Amino acid sequence: MSMIKTVDICKTFHGKNGKGPLEVLKGVSLTVEQKEVVCIIGPSGAGKSTYLRTLNRLETIDAGKIYIEDKLLFDCTNGVNTIHLSHQELNDSLLEVGMVFQNFNLFPHKTVLENLMLAPVQVKKIPPAEAKEKALQLLDRVGLSDKVHAYPSQLSGGQQQRVAIARSLAMEPKIMLFDEPTSALDPELVGEVLSVMKGLAQAGMTMLVVTHEMGFAREAADKVVVMFDGAILEMDKPEKIFTSPAHERTRQFLQSVL
Repeated sequence: MSMIKTVDICKTFHGKNGKGPLEVLKGVSLTVEQKEVVCIIGPSGAGKSTYLRTLNRLETIDAGKIYIEDKLLFDCTNGVNTIHLSHQELNDSLLEVGMVFQNFNLFPHKTVLENLMLAPVQVKKIPPAEAKEKALQLLDRVGLSDKVHAYPSQLSGGQQQRVAIARSLAMEPKIMLFDEPTSALDPELVGEVLSVMKGLAQAGMTMLVVTHEMGFAREAADKVVVMFDGAILEMDKPEKIFTSPAHERTRQFLQSVL
């Protein structure tokens, strides 16, 4: 079963202050199969993060189709979705998609444990005792059992990002989206976050990752997608992309970052 499938996704940002429209996604079609790890790479401004944000409705699309778990959620023409699902049905499908951002977005006034328990209790109506038990298991999984009662300000960036990953997992998503999860971290903290992500990949989590970490893409991805200028330039297995890319632009990009 394909967990995510997009067909010809288009998105234009309409400029303010006299700036013309900017076409950020130009017919992006991509399929992510169950348990597949797909990494999206490419220069800044290629549309990678915008594409990721369209998958859970953080950005609307102008045209194209979005399927989650083979279910068509959006079929848009001129910005209008022709698929009429109930609010509940759409939310249920979108709750299957977890997301981890560049910035950790933790609630500063809540402890690590409270950050993890909040959404399962409020949104999924899970009993607090059950949510707490699950949260403790997840904190153990990301190596932060000793930080249960800490506040975000008492944690390093790497620890905060691991809490953010655990918080996303607390909703038991079937798909995880990562938007450059290590780009806000000091270099020495990147490894601890990537090792948690590798663990998720090995455990069979379906993952779509926008990343600048070429080592991670090479090691953990089943498929690497190269985006340029709002479109997919090429996609293939990591060894093919990194050793003999089909496009000169990919070769130039890799030379600039490796």
